[in-house]
Amino acid sequence: MLHTELGDITKVGDVDAIVNAANKSLMGGGGVDGAIHRAAGPELLEETEKLGGCETGDAKISSGYNLPVAHVIHTVGPIWHGGDESEEALLANCYRRSLEVAVEHGFRTIAFPSISTGVYAFPVDQAATIAVDTVRAVTAEDPDAFEMIKWVLFDEETKAAYDKALRSGTE
Repeated sequence: MLHTELGDITKVGDVDAIVNAANKSLMGGGGVDGAIHRAAGPELLEETEKLGGCETGDAKISSGYNLPVAHVIHTVGPIWHGGDESEEALLANCYRRSLEVAVEHGFRTIAFPSISTGVYAFPVDQAATIAVDTVRAVTAEDPDAFEMIKWVLFDEETKAAYDKALRSGTE
């Protein structure tokens, strides 16, 4: 049910929703956020402008427009400041809230990017462990809620960190 793959999250079509590592404005930006906005088309920006932004650790939903998925769950990850500003708890909240939004909309399959590990500079190994541990905790609370949760990762180094985190709980 939990796995990783190397790829471009804007091309994923085998899930009910993809997650966007957004900024607080929800207006697009760099990295995954910019790629999702470009691939979805201008309608996504029109919709996200109406959502009123999003706080760090929270999540909001929109349509997918020109993406191969019907929905995008936007979550705002924390900017890494050395770990002294609740970054770990905020990152865990991103995954928890994204999954809660998915459940609220009846989604059974979801794809995540690596949240906060790009321009927000969260250490990848630490972020992967938080991501996997949080998803496991949420799915343990409701084991039948999801059929598949995956991370679609842009490079081998990031995929290796998530694969290691997934293995760490199963040995």
